[in-house]
Amino acid sequence: MHRKKHHPRSRPLRRDLLARLSRAEGQIRGISKMVSDDAYCIDVLQQVSAVRRALDRLALSLVRDHLETCVSDAMVAKQPNGKIRELVETLDRFLA
Repeated sequence: MHRKKHHPRSRPLRRDLLARLSRAEGQIRGISKMVSDDAYCIDVLQQVSAVRRALDRLALSLVRDHLETCVSDAMVAKQPNGKIRELVETLDRFLA
């Protein structure tokens, strides 16, 4: 089960995120085919790197959205500590 965002994402942001996910999904399917076809290791690794970069850009967009909405709302309510701690813990897991 997942929690629902208090502020819906803007349509342009949602479209951008979904497009990024769709591209990454296609890249992963391509990597799977490369592995099945015994593609050269370096070529596969380059594609893995491309997927990781794509997912990193997606994550950065999500962090920006979280800061601009959820963390900003918590700051206005003068209760930012929980949201900041949550974000730091998430970034720690993401970057580890």
